Amino acid sequence: MGDLAPRTPGTAPVVADDDNSYKAVQAKLTKLASAMDDAWNELDGIATHMKVLAARTDGVATDITHAGLDPRFVVATNSVATALDGAHRSMSDLYCEVEETTDLAHRSQRTHARLYGALDELRSNRRAKTPKPGFFAD
Repeated sequence: MGDLAPRTPGTAPVVADDDNSYKAVQAKLTKLASAMDDAWNELDGIATHMKVLAARTDGVATDITHAGLDPRFVVATNSVATALDGAHRSMSDLYCEVEETTDLAHRSQRTHARLYGALDELRSNRRAKTPKPGFFAD
C-alpha cells in the first residue's frame, strides 16, 4: 500500500466551466463517476489495510505479554490496536457514503444520457442550424 499524499490544490477530477453542451456534460459526469470509483477502491484498500494492522498490533501485544516485558508496553500496544480498530470502524461510515456518492454519480450520468442523448443525436445530425436553448422562451 502506498503512502498517502495530499492532493495539490486545484486538481479536481472534473473542472467546472461554462460548457454545458450534452457531450461536455457527459464527459464531466463520466470523469466524476470514474474519480469516485477510484476513491472508493482506494478507501476500500486503506480500510482493509487498517484492519490488518489492528489485528497484527493486537498480536504484537499478546507476544509482548508472553515475552514478559514491562506491562506499560502491553498497554501502549493494546491502545494502538484499539485505536486502529476504532478508526477502521469509523472508516466504514465514510466508505458507505463514498459508495452511495459513487452510485449517484453513475446514475446521474445514465439519467442525463437517457434524457438528453436522443435530443443531442437529433441536433448533431441536422444540416441546418437549430436555435439555441431558450430562443423561443418569452
